[in-house]
Amino acid sequence: MRGEMALKGQKVLIVGVSKGLGYATAYALLKQGAKVVIVGLEKEKLGEMETSLKKYGEVKALHIDGVKEPKRLVDESVAFLGGIDHLSVMIGGYVEDTVSDPKGLDEMLTNHIKAPILIVREAVGHMHEGSTITLVSAMKGISKAMPNQLSYGIGKAGTAKAVQILASELAPRHIRVNAIAPQQIDGEFVPERDWKPLRKKDGGSAPPEDFANVLVWLMSEDSWIVNGAVIPTDRGYSVI
Repeated sequence: MRGEMALKGQKVLIVGVSKGLGYATAYALLKQGAKVVIVGLEKEKLGEMETSLKKYGEVKALHIDGVKEPKRLVDESVAFLGGIDHLSVMIGGYVEDTVSDPKGLDEMLTNHIKAPILIVREAVGHMHEGSTITLVSAMKGISKAMPNQLSYGIGKAGTAKAVQILASELAPRHIRVNAIAPQQIDGEFVPERDWKPLRKKDGGSAPPEDFANVLVWLMSEDSWIVNGAVIPTDRGYSVI
């Protein structure tokens, strides 16, 4: 990951943290000097990640449901951070279903559309010119349709559309909104490892570090010209 302190002193809230992408993103941010809050639903894993990450900088873990309590989530994060420079919402979840049995519809629409919007609504009042919001869509939502991914594909497509609309709404305030669209994120993150040998030669999957690097870049001034974009992060697999 980049060694320079491009985000030194920046205050970052990450919601939907798992031991994959969220963990890797928090690590990358701390290594660049940011102050970070990680939020998730798995209390034990959150505690493990917080303990591991504290050696790299200021970090706090919050066990709060972003759908049920978005205001408390943001309020407690701001109390620790002192504000919000960057917000990343990466609440996950994957269900395979079809129109004959759309069993995942409520969960997927909640996780991938409703939750990000509710959290952004609460957080944006604490943000300012130069702040960024990053979401996580998926190639399954913006590329080829799959017959067994009705609710998931619709949810991730909704995430992508939300990026465009939010970017348009917040552009006058100079708050940028972007997303990445992975094909598949492989495995759990491990701090300080050499992840590059774990990259596969075929397919669009990659270790979480590769995706985290793109998210961190989207928060930096280096990406100031990028707004309203959903960036395919699949090594071009969808077009090969």
